[in-house]
Amino acid sequence: MTGPVRAPGHPDYSSTSASGFIPALWSGKLVQKLYAATVFGEIANTDYEGEIKNQGDTINIRTVPSIVIKDYKIGGGLNYEKPVSDKVTLQIDQAKYFAFEVNDVDAHQADIKLMDEFSTDGGEQMKVAIDTTLLNRHYADAAASNRGDTAGALSGDINLGKAGAPVKITKENILDVLVDCGTVLDEQNIPEQGRWVVLPAWMNGMLKKSDLRDASIMGDATSVFRNGKVGMLDRFTVYISNNTTAVDDVAAAKKASNVMFGHKKAITFASQMTQMETLPNPNDFGKLVRGLNVFGSKVIDPKAVGNLYCSR
Repeated sequence: MTGPVRAPGHPDYSSTSASGFIPALWSGKLVQKLYAATVFGEIANTDYEGEIKNQGDTINIRTVPSIVIKDYKIGGGLNYEKPVSDKVTLQIDQAKYFAFEVNDVDAHQADIKLMDEFSTDGGEQMKVAIDTTLLNRHYADAAASNRGDTAGALSGDINLGKAGAPVKITKENILDVLVDCGTVLDEQNIPEQGRWVVLPAWMNGMLKKSDLRDASIMGDATSVFRNGKVGMLDRFTVYISNNTTAVDDVAAAKKASNVMFGHKKAITFASQMTQMETLPNPNDFGKLVRGLNVFGSKVIDPKAVGNLYCSR
């Protein structure tokens, strides 16, 4: 028995599946798989995500004020300050969507759940789009003392590279450079637990060629030859990502990378599927499936994020 005649360019889903396009379930699956794959879902906090309704929303975040410590003298009285909690606004100013069609004939002939297949790929593709947008955006928000060739809030002598003079990374110095990144956070009194660094693939390769052949240096007994989450190094959870974009440094006559490192409290990230719909296809028998994901991110503590500007 042969299947129905299929117009040129129309995909055949009959060997996969198309049943059960339930919008709420679809949305949940997509978001779950998005966060399982996204680097940004690991390095940023999502404390304010539940407040999103639509693209264009503004979320007001109150910061914790610094309390002034004063000297006490017997009989000298007390001076009371009035702490002011400044507001930081998180703009939900980014949006990505997907849209596809499924024919009714395909749906009835399907033998596995196409929803799972599509939500897996949708989550992966959305991850690439969001990670690429955000990983190439927030390194520039690092505090002035957490970047450049005079980094270090206290020392001011740590070289993290600058335009025209990126730090040259080799297998001999990569461990020292990453330790310097940790020192920069130390000088800002950033907590040790929750620190992260995102490396491009070429830099992860340098790490594997370095003296880091002993997996115990990474803080566990697992080989460092893994993908994604590499392990622990000098209190950093180390991630690799292909979503960071190299820049052409004309003055240095080479390509350079902006490697972002920091603490999870530094960046807040909010993402939500605000629309998930199935509609009748006006031009064929079947359904149109479409989803809208809105998101935004903000560096709310610049002292807790740093930028290493480096090259091979």
